[in-house]
This record gives sequence, C-alpha cells and structure tokens, in this order.
Amino acid sequence: MLPQPATFMTDRTATSNHGVEVVRAAAAPTLRSSKAGAFYTDALRELAKLQVPFLLAGTYAVSAYTGITRGTKDLDIFCKAGDFSRILAHFKALGSTIVIEDDRWLGKVFSDEHFFDVIFASPSGTMPVNDRWFEHTRQMEVFGTLVSLIAPTELVWSKAFIQLRHRYDGADIVNIILKQHDEIDWHRLLAYMDLHWEVLFTHILNFRWVYPSRRHFVPRWLMDELIGRLRRQLDLPLPLTDICRGRTFSRIDYEMAVKEWGFVDVGDDCELPDG
Repeated sequence: MLPQPATFMTDRTATSNHGVEVVRAAAAPTLRSSKAGAFYTDALRELAKLQVPFLLAGTYAVSAYTGITRGTKDLDIFCKAGDFSRILAHFKALGSTIVIEDDRWLGKVFSDEHFFDVIFASPSGTMPVNDRWFEHTRQMEVFGTLVSLIAPTELVWSKAFIQLRHRYDGADIVNIILKQHDEIDWHRLLAYMDLHWEVLFTHILNFRWVYPSRRHFVPRWLMDELIGRLRRQLDLPLPLTDICRGRTFSRIDYEMAVKEWGFVDVGDDCELPDG
C-alpha cells in the first residue's frame, strides 16, 4: 500500500481562525493507490466548499487519536440528517455516482472504484448525528483541506454498536480509551448511552481486561454507576416481552431469533399494558 499523502501539520495546542482546536495526528492510514488520494483530495475540497457541517470519522480519526496505521478503503463523513441529501445532491451534480445504501443512515459517493460514506445515524437508523456532535470538534488538515475531526467521545459512541460477524470495532474503542481517556467526556458518553448502558459497560470491561494496568483510565465514578445499575437490575424481575436487541448490532447475525425463535425485534410493535 502507498503511504497516505495527507499532511497533518499543526501542534496539538493550536487553534484555527474560528477558535477550534487544531490537532496533530498521531498517525495516518495508508491508501490503496495514488488515485484514491486524488479522489479524497477533491472530495474534501468540495465538501468544504459546500459549507455544510460535516465530521471526518472512521479510520482517519482512529489513526489520528491512537497512532495506529492501517489501510483504509474510504472516508467516513458524518453529517446531520437534514444535510445528507444536500451532500449527495452536490456530488451527483458533479458527476459522481450516488448510492443510497440504507435510507435510515448511509449513502455512498463513488468515482470508479473509489468512494466515501455519508453517515447521519447509527446502522439501525436510531441515534442520529445532531448539533451536539459539532460542539466539541477539533480540526485537522487532511489532503490539504482543514476539516472537522470527530471528537473522541463521539468516536467511541459511533463505534459502540459496530458488532457484526465480519466487523467488530471494539478494539478501536479499547485503543481510543487507552490513548484519549483524558479527552473523553465520560459524562457526555454516558448520556449518549444511557439507554444502552450495558453496551458501554461491556466496552469498559473489555478495556479493563485488555489493559489491566490502565484500569484507572476509566473514572471510578463511572464504574460505580454502572456496577450499581447492574446490581439493582439483578434484583428486578425479568422483562415480560421477549425482545432481541442483538439486531441493533447486526440484523443478519440475530435473524433467527426473530424469524424462528419467537423474539420481538427492536422497533417492532409491542402490546401496551391494560389500563
């Protein structure tokens, strides 16, 4: 693979003209070819010209925050739902091939075999990107364009539910915690995952097991809070409705639970209690 030709130039403490923190990437991904680099260069330049707020996430953010260098086949561009069609329409007008892979969360912009993803929610169509995601961004120069980089807190949130048979982002979360624990807003992360606190607990336990000498990187108050929730839950009766929430992770991997084993899918209609 060829080295990624983007430049990551500025100091960690620098700020842009708009007062947004500018970061120096700890590392950068590698690309399949120089043509891919040219495509991403043009894509980011066009996104900046469009003046629609977007965040660079995915492998570029993981590399920037952790120092991990690995290959990448695309860019992950996060935006708000209302801006999704604006971005796709802009690149369609430029002659790019547009694919709306899933209208609940994902579109793709292609130039030959190269592409970037446009994402506005989690794969289940819930947990949308909103204004709060843009309140804590940093900036980074990538392929000659200054772009907004997703913050570590939202990066963890964006990866927490990627748990498919062929792709699992838990290792990314573990390494982000290792390298960015002081930059993660743990209160904000818990607020994002309040309804899904067991998923957050799972990732935190995974981190503690992988890096036992760094257990203290996760705040004690958060461990106490999650352990308390679990302890109280153990004393409560079991739910009356047989729900399979695994479909939030992977629809195909938990398909049998809904189609054959009698579990209710997340989002399916449930009977309301009498009264």
